[in-house]
Amino acid sequence: MQQPRPAKPSRVFDRGPEWDALTAFVSRPLPHAGLGVLSGRRRMGKTYLLRALVEQCGGFYFGATDATEAESLRQFSAALAEYMGSPVAFSFATWDDAVTYLFGLAASGTRTPGGPTPDAPFLVVIDEFPYLVRAAPELPSLIQRAIDHGQVEESRMRLLLCGSAMSVMGGLLASTAPLRGRAQLELTVRPFGYRAAADFWGVAADPALAARLHAVLGGTPAYRRQFLADDVPADLDGFDDWICRTVLSPFSPLFREARYLLAEEADIRDTALYHSVLAAVAQGNTTRGGIAGYIGRKSVDISHPLNVLEDSHLLVRETDVFRAGKSQYRITEPLINFYEAVMRPAWARLEGGQAAEVWAQAGQRFSSQVAGPHFEAMCRDYVLGPGRTLLSTSLGEVGSGVVTDPKARRQIQVDVAVVEQGSGGHRPSVALLGEAKWGTVMGVAHLERLLRARELLTGRGMDTSHCGLACFSAAGFSEALRAEAAKGGVLLIGLNELYGRSMPDGFLPL
Repeated sequence: MQQPRPAKPSRVFDRGPEWDALTAFVSRPLPHAGLGVLSGRRRMGKTYLLRALVEQCGGFYFGATDATEAESLRQFSAALAEYMGSPVAFSFATWDDAVTYLFGLAASGTRTPGGPTPDAPFLVVIDEFPYLVRAAPELPSLIQRAIDHGQVEESRMRLLLCGSAMSVMGGLLASTAPLRGRAQLELTVRPFGYRAAADFWGVAADPALAARLHAVLGGTPAYRRQFLADDVPADLDGFDDWICRTVLSPFSPLFREARYLLAEEADIRDTALYHSVLAAVAQGNTTRGGIAGYIGRKSVDISHPLNVLEDSHLLVRETDVFRAGKSQYRITEPLINFYEAVMRPAWARLEGGQAAEVWAQAGQRFSSQVAGPHFEAMCRDYVLGPGRTLLSTSLGEVGSGVVTDPKARRQIQVDVAVVEQGSGGHRPSVALLGEAKWGTVMGVAHLERLLRARELLTGRGMDTSHCGLACFSAAGFSEALRAEAAKGGVLLIGLNELYGRSMPDGFLPL
């Protein structure tokens, strides 16, 4: 019988889809063992979410620590004994014994004092699972054997393995890994989107402040309360003082956070090399060749660090929607990008307490290397989310790309594009072309560049008959451009529109 799903506690902010997925997994009525894998970088609130789940659904929670195998077994035994209400601590000689006993509790019809009831699912959460695997590499194989047995015999086990080491967690279900094909749930807890982050920080009424906060700290929940004790800038005028006393202050826990985020990844050994790769991207060297040239290596020599950073969800490779085989890299964690672009070049001065001076001189770098690229990514997120209703066609692939203009001997960078790749005899089509500017008031010249890009794509055989144009600007639009938008076919989207406080000017063709 389907178990009723508990409601998400009010103290858990956002995370509705994640909560629904977790409760659906726990309450699934199948009488066989279930395995779920939950991952996400540190500070995302995974433990907070899982503890709330255990409180609502009942079950056993164990948070692993970085310890030897023997100490981890003792910690696990003590936690299980406390859960079971046993006056005597359990003593498992091996993880084989521990896993066998744990799954035995979930056997159908089992009644154990203090343990799960016979008919309800038995939720078991093992948090920071990579710590255990590091000390006992055989653990995934032991769980695989128990899961397979629980698929043949009746079992109420609902096992959730959670971890922050993204490369380790991703490898649990990959290729020939023992748990490959065993999981019924694979969930990644990601940062809050830019709109949810603005609500979380309480700055949604001030889009200009919200955008700057998100460009520096992204949507990581822990930064507001655990790290900054609710120190939030009151308004945009207070942003400079706030960033100097928090992110740029050597006395703040955020000061070295970007370094810790990199060092925490299990597969990263030579942190200097990885910081150099990230610095190259932050400086605008976003192609593989550009990164290699910046750090003085051959392109083939940086394949491993690029792969590790991608597996760690710190770097993402985004394909060019107009040029097959071309791609660019982007740093996904805003605080790391801010560190590499603004903090690392002036580290000694920041450690010496010169935050105000460093920040006063970093305006151009912040605008071009941090806020600008971040704003472009926000605009693509807008089109993927609330802005999709503005399109008259299906959404297609949302990305960016370069359109080459042979006649003018230049390249036109399209920051936001919606492209439907052709298939079944249909030509590739373009639904939207957009340009995004952080610190520039956009004018007719920006619109003309988009018109030229659309003309060039038409000449290449792409269907642009329903292609609208969009200008995204955090600094505003000229009156001449607003007059052009009023004629139709063009959208003007500023910060108020991105944050849902007003509707875009202009309209797209039907």
